[in-house]
Amino acid sequence: MPRPVWSGAISFGLVTIPIRVTAATENHSISFHQYHLEDMGRVRVRKVCSIEDREVSQDEIGKGYEISKDTIIAVSDEELADMPLPTAKAIEIEAFVPLDSIDPIQIGEGYYLEPASPVASKPYVLIRQALERSSKVAVAKYAWSGRERLGLLRVRDEAIVLHAMRWADEIRDPSQLAPDAVELTDEEIEQAEQLIDRMTRDELEGDEFTDRYTDALAEVIKAKREGKTPPEVPEPSVPAGQVVDLMDALQESVAKAKASRGEDATVHQMPKKTAAKKTAKKAPAKKAGKKTAGRKPRSA
Repeated sequence: MPRPVWSGAISFGLVTIPIRVTAATENHSISFHQYHLEDMGRVRVRKVCSIEDREVSQDEIGKGYEISKDTIIAVSDEELADMPLPTAKAIEIEAFVPLDSIDPIQIGEGYYLEPASPVASKPYVLIRQALERSSKVAVAKYAWSGRERLGLLRVRDEAIVLHAMRWADEIRDPSQLAPDAVELTDEEIEQAEQLIDRMTRDELEGDEFTDRYTDALAEVIKAKREGKTPPEVPEPSVPAGQVVDLMDALQESVAKAKASRGEDATVHQMPKKTAAKKTAKKAPAKKAGKKTAGRKPRSA
């Protein structure tokens, strides 16, 4: 297991559970460095003081908040660590809610929480089993990396997982992105529902749920290393930008989904009938003159 990224405690009412936090995910992406193409010399980022015009070492660098061009307030790591904030030392559980009450767009990366000592094991297992029986998740607050954050605690196998969450005001309003009103027939909606039904899975398992981009990139690097021509990109079945008939595309997709499950892939044409057209409602126009107040920086 990787090294812990943070140590603290879970605060649950009057119960305190010392824990260590470990990353729950790994990054298997292939990374690149920047090079000067003429001689393949490594291009590095230098940290230069704008006043002295010289490169500075890491121990000379600190944090500062710019109030104005001429006024910078220096803030040390020690001052941040010693702030009178309960969540600076603990993950404070604020409430328990059903998981489906939380918009998935708010949920971020995950971390495993493990008991920090043998004496922490009993309260750790207590809250884990209580969460399992209640079928709920805990919403908590904690302070990491210079800011207070919102978090979600849930159970995965024998471990408690902490997911970082975005605050409500960090989620952008999507109403302005909605398309104009469109007309759909009942047949088109029914075909789409059939496709959803045929593509429904109980678990995300199979070759299609693997990282093909990283595998393809590894093949490109291997070919270039061996002096070979990198593999070519396969031609798309439908040229980019070409508009296809929606009904035909849906029917063909349903047939392919059936065939992939070994079912009868015969496409049965939907009977042509005059169907009541459904019009998507336009998002209500925003009132003129309404301005969004500027946000103040969050306190850590």
